[in-house]
Formats: sequence, C-alpha cells, structure tokens
Amino acid sequence: MIKAVIFDLDDTLVSEYQYIESGYSHISQLLSSRLNKDSKSINALLENLFNQNTINVFNRLYDLLEIQYTNEMIMELVEEYRNHEPAIDFYDDVLPCLQALKLRKIKTGIITNGYAKAQNLKLRVVKGFEHFEEIIIADELGREYWKPHPKPYEMMSKKLNMAYSEMVYVGDNESKDFVSPNKLGMKTVHIKRPKGVYSEGYHSYGQDFQAQYTIKSLKELLEVLT
Repeated sequence: MIKAVIFDLDDTLVSEYQYIESGYSHISQLLSSRLNKDSKSINALLENLFNQNTINVFNRLYDLLEIQYTNEMIMELVEEYRNHEPAIDFYDDVLPCLQALKLRKIKTGIITNGYAKAQNLKLRVVKGFEHFEEIIIADELGREYWKPHPKPYEMMSKKLNMAYSEMVYVGDNESKDFVSPNKLGMKTVHIKRPKGVYSEGYHSYGQDFQAQYTIKSLKELLEVLT
C-alpha cells in the first residue's frame, strides 16, 4: 500500500525554464545599469545564447558584447543568478494533486538536487515548506550526495518511518532520478513535462535508470497509485 509520494522539484513541480527566464531577467536588469544597455536586448541575447548551448552563457554574452571579463566577474553573475528571488509558480496540476493525496492520507515530500540557496528560494516563493511533510535538498548533505546517490532516499524513508515499498518517487530526469529508488524498491514515475530541460534524450539511459511508469501530468498520478 502506498503511503507517501516523493517528488523531484525542477521540471516536476516547477518549470526550470520559468526559473531560467526569471534569472536572466534579473541579470539583464543588473547589467543594463552597468553597461548602459537596454535590459530587454540583454535578456534576448541571454535567452538566445542559452537556446543555442546551455554552457558558459555569461562568458559568451560578454564575448558577444566585446567586454573584457575575469573569472570573478562571471562568478558574480552566477551568484546573482542563484541568489535572486525567482518569479515562479507551481505547475497548474500540482496543488490539486497534493490536495487529492492529502484526502487519501498519503504523505508528500521532495528530494531535489541543485544549489541549496537557489532551491530554498524556489521553495519559499511557491510556499513549498507549507505543502510537504518532508523536504530534502541534497546539496545540504554535501555535493557528493546529489542524486543519483541513494542517501537522500534513505533519509526520506527514515524521516517518514516508511518502507521503500510504501513510497513512490516522481521525477523528470532518467539520468539521476530513478536508479536509486528502483534499487531500493520504491515505485518510480517519470513525468514528461512539455519544454522540460531534460525532456529529450531520456531513452539513452539503461534499464536500471528508467522509471516504472510514465505520465504527462500529475492528474494521471492517482491512477498509478491504485
């Protein structure tokens, strides 16, 4: 019998693209005053660069603008990005799903990777701490314990005092989300959000990395639990 559903955060409960757009908007406004350039133009450049390649976007922006920069200047932008208060919301299906689980007396939790400061800010903005019984940010345990390490899942089992067979993990990224819960004996569900950062290429991972079920919306989750 399922007694708890544990969720990933990014591209499962909130849109990573929405977060990226929020971060780039913040950086654009910051650089606009420094460089005396239009913030909308800077934001458009950032988004185009990201869509071309997600690596070293800030470096490539400075290169494009022909601005000499140091590693410290790049790291300042990275920290500004991670520490900004994001303009994000839960996906529309999240709160109805949580309410339905609550009516069934099923507990809920979150296990998420990502830098602790940024993840805490996301959770605060969407009031995640009010909606979930337990939240584990793997970065707070140490970078070496980010998923797919089993430690966050083991901790969640202990926190909720539940057997793995009584728990479900819902995530979006087959490179890291499901391999440990599969081995521990949890039920695993892959949610494929439209425009998810990791929505492509999931099929390239081995059988152990694949979820047992696939859904496109949390409206389908209750069917998996029956």
